[in-house]
Amino acid sequence: MIPPSLGHVKGGGLSLMQMSPDLRPTCRYGTVIVITQAPHHMVDPSIRRVADLIRAAGSVVVLTGAGVSTPSGIPDFRSPFSGLWNTFDPMEVASIWGFHDNPERFYRWFMPVARAIRTARPNAAHYALATLEQAGTLDLLITQNIDGLHQQAGSIAVAELHGHIRSARCLGCDFEAPSDMLWARVEQGEVLRCETCGSLLKPNAILFGEPLPYESLRRAQEAALRCDLMLAIGTSLEVEPASDLPHLARRRGSRVVIINRQPTVADSLAEVTIRGDIADVVPQLVETLRP
Repeated sequence: MIPPSLGHVKGGGLSLMQMSPDLRPTCRYGTVIVITQAPHHMVDPSIRRVADLIRAAGSVVVLTGAGVSTPSGIPDFRSPFSGLWNTFDPMEVASIWGFHDNPERFYRWFMPVARAIRTARPNAAHYALATLEQAGTLDLLITQNIDGLHQQAGSIAVAELHGHIRSARCLGCDFEAPSDMLWARVEQGEVLRCETCGSLLKPNAILFGEPLPYESLRRAQEAALRCDLMLAIGTSLEVEPASDLPHLARRRGSRVVIINRQPTVADSLAEVTIRGDIADVVPQLVETLRP
């Protein structure tokens, strides 16, 4: 459900009942715009430019990363000074090999992340993207996030490239169980094992060394090939194969927009690059699209 602060869809267009906080540029380097809060009557030209690209596109696809969910209190992995990989070696705690070698260590690392995800709620960016889909503007939302907040906000056409934590799967016989039935046991220090075959149970989040879900990856790649515009939002674009999607879209002649707090390795691909708080910029973009 779209909350009153973001509005509703009316007559096939976007009608927002309350204005999101406006934004203004504080620094401009070529097409890179740095966004901060500004008075309501101002709309940054870069946001207007992205809105024009969306209106002109026949097919719009969005790729999201951890930066969309950090305003909801979920830590990301790669931000300077605050990312989880500044503290942990991902190959030790978040690889399939590390999981097999030491599942206790994996759960000690993972449970604080899981607690944050389970208590998190969608923020304004999640709701704004759901609004785009409900207005018929967005064909597919591809996410690298495992938190399910896009679906909680109302998005339906979602491809979860890195899986989710709604369930856990047996590494021996592929038996699946809802995670809600398992968290209490993990909190007590239990290493989860399958009741059928005794093999390890692992959350359905994708670890390093595991293949991505075939159907989600297929949908994402096909969408990248047919879209006219791809928006990469809140992602560093450093993790393959998700990082390949803007390149794939660009090679087929599509335009690319990047919205992120930090520079990305793919900024040179972008028609427009916006730096700013995702929870401010994305709702402002949706506000700009209203009739």
